[in-house]
Amino acid sequence: MTVAIYKRVLLKLSGEALMGEDKYGINQAVMRRIVLEIEEISKLGVEVAVVVGGGNIFRGMKSANDALERVTADYMGMLATVMNALALQDAMKVIGLMPRIQSALRIDQVVEPYVRARAIQYLIDKKIVIFAAGTGNPFFTTDTAAALRGMEMNVDIMLKATKVDGIYTSDPKVNPDATRFHKLSFDEAIAKNLQVMDATALTLCRDQKMLLNVFSIFKAGALKRIIVGEDEGTIVTV
Repeated sequence: MTVAIYKRVLLKLSGEALMGEDKYGINQAVMRRIVLEIEEISKLGVEVAVVVGGGNIFRGMKSANDALERVTADYMGMLATVMNALALQDAMKVIGLMPRIQSALRIDQVVEPYVRARAIQYLIDKKIVIFAAGTGNPFFTTDTAAALRGMEMNVDIMLKATKVDGIYTSDPKVNPDATRFHKLSFDEAIAKNLQVMDATALTLCRDQKMLLNVFSIFKAGALKRIIVGEDEGTIVTV
């Protein structure tokens, strides 16, 4: 019998992951596959929270560098995460999951506001909680929002879904000799500037001793393999 080694997890899903090989927007086939993988770990009894980014629709920092004021651009990016959250919610409902969106920005006609106690109860009730709009503040990335929500939800581990199957000594797309770390410390990740997450998010995880696994969401079954304790991705710990 397959047994999960984690009871409650937070999945950090980038907006870019939802694009698949497309240049922008949401690839419906990719999103359905991701949602099915979430369903698979939910069936193991795992409580799942998701923080979704918005880079497939709008990248705040890049646009700020081009034209918009940074604060304005960041708020636009937060709204993009709400759009992705709504799409995820619908995809989850189609396969019978019970998703709930909570937003750090108040858009009461569309999604409910973030309330920690309510979110925790949803998780206990085996609902999938999707956190949108980052932290609700400009200048903070969705990586930082994921670290913050992970701590607030008391998760066992934060799972950062990327396009690469772990953390490497250098960019494996550029350097074919790059090797994957199976495990490393937060201090090493920060010191080596391995571009795992932004420094604020890494520091939050380190200070609160929250486990992090960086893995590829494009590897079929990777999410479940992590949940049952197999060697998948890279574990980052204190």
